[in-house]
Formats: sequence, structure tokens, C-alpha cells
Amino acid sequence: MQIKYRHVRTFLEVARTGAIGKAAAVLNVSQPAVTRSIRELEAALGAAVIEPDGRGIRLTAAGEAFRRHAGASIAALHQGVDAVRAAGAAAQKPIRVGALPTVSARVMPAATSAYLADVPGGRLKIVTGENGVLLEQLAAGGLDLVVGRMASPERMTGFTFEHLYSEQVLFVVRAGHPLLDLVPFQLAAVAQYPMVMPTETAIIRPYVERFLVAHGLPEPGARIESVSDSFGRAFVRDSDAVWAISEGVVIGDIAAGSLAALPIDTSDTRGAVGITLRADAERPPSLQALMRAIRAAVPAR
Repeated sequence: MQIKYRHVRTFLEVARTGAIGKAAAVLNVSQPAVTRSIRELEAALGAAVIEPDGRGIRLTAAGEAFRRHAGASIAALHQGVDAVRAAGAAAQKPIRVGALPTVSARVMPAATSAYLADVPGGRLKIVTGENGVLLEQLAAGGLDLVVGRMASPERMTGFTFEHLYSEQVLFVVRAGHPLLDLVPFQLAAVAQYPMVMPTETAIIRPYVERFLVAHGLPEPGARIESVSDSFGRAFVRDSDAVWAISEGVVIGDIAAGSLAALPIDTSDTRGAVGITLRADAERPPSLQALMRAIRAAVPAR
């Protein structure tokens, strides 16, 4: 005979109250039901666990030994039930994810699909914006994690960072742009065309500025500052502008042939992209499942 939860709970209540009748009242069952559960438990154990003691009962030596372990098993079972319920409650709250535009386009679609396959009914809220703004929201508790570039050391206080991959800035133009016909290509010719630049608060702005200065490029004839990938994509497709943008944002456009990267070595603009969390943040099962999905969705390099 298998020992069931009913057997253990009944035994513990009899041991606590010292009487069959009192245990029956607490458990809201009949006295014969309590007696039957105790007898079934004794049959399963092969030993008596209680014996008469005046008008009540007392535990036998076997009963005392069993009670020590039975109490711990019930407590562990309750903890397990509470943990599952807590995880279920956490899964009902959306995980708030901050993602750079490049991550939103390149990583989060596949990560979201994998997460929902692992956590049916899971909920996500994905916010796209500038890296600095996302980190501010993370610090204030408005986001649960940020997937973006690693900030400068002074901005990383209170955060943990898990590196996922590295990416660089590209200078892209529409298919058929005059710059693509230059042989040999002249970097200085870029300044003849309008340039779409990241805003001053964008995480890649310093990379772009350092690159332009390091290569002695003059100020472009016209400069448009924007972190909107939809604007940049539409504007560059319909004009001769040059777009300085993270490769992840336009990798699909380049593969499709609607945009093209200029033949410029921008390897020194590479930066780490990864998961940023508050150092003191809890990591419930739903959040860990999302992090696993994000890791698995990172494109092979």
C-alpha cells in the first residue's frame, strides 16, 4: 500500500492532538475515517505508530521516528505548492523588456516565439527606445531587463551585464546610390550627401562621431538626427542620404537588396550587446525562461 497525503496529514494531526476524536474534528472527518487512515498507514509502514494512553493515544517509538520525517515532508510539499502558485502568478504579469531598435528587429521576434513555446500564456511588454532612456527606466523599476549595448562604466553602477554578441555601425544607402559606383571608393565623398545620424543621447552616437573625426571626414552638407528606424529606412530609400546605423537594424534590408552598406571598415565601432538587469533584481522562472529564449535567438556570428 502506498502512503498518501491523507495518511500523513491524519497521522500528524493525531500526534498533535493526542486523540482520535480531536483529530477528526480538526480534519472535519469522522472518527472511523481517522482510525482507518492510521491503520492503513501502519499497514504500509509495517509497524504501529500509535498506542492507547489512558483516554487518549501516544506515539510509539516508530511513530516518533516517522513524525520527524513526516512533518518535514509536509512542509516541503507546501513550499513546493507555494512556489508553483507564485510562479503562476508571476507569469500572469507581463515581463517588461526594454530593447534597442536593432534588438527589437533582430533578436526579439525569435526570442518571443521561443518564450511563448516554453511558457504558454506568458505575457511580454516590449519597449523600444534609446539605450540611456531604457537604462533609466530599468533603474527606476519601470522595466525588468534591457537588451542593448553595454553602457559606459559609470552608467553600469547597480546593474549586471551579460554579453550576447557584438555589432558595429554601418553607413548604408539605397540600392543604386551614386556612392556605390565610385571606383575606387572615396570616403570623403560621403560628406557630399545628407547624413542621418543617431541623436546625441543615442548609445552609438559617440562611436559615429569618433569614427568621423578619426577619418578626417568634414561635416556633412545636411544632418538629420533620429533614432527612428522606420523614418531612417523610408528616408534613405527615397533619397541620396547616408544613414549611420547599427548593423542589426538594417541587416534584413541589406540581405533583401533594398539597402547597401558602403565599403567602409567600421570595425572600430563595434560594441557589446547583451542583457542588463538590476543587480538586486529577483529572477523568477518566467524571467529566466525569457533570458534563455533571448540567448537562443542571438544570430550566429
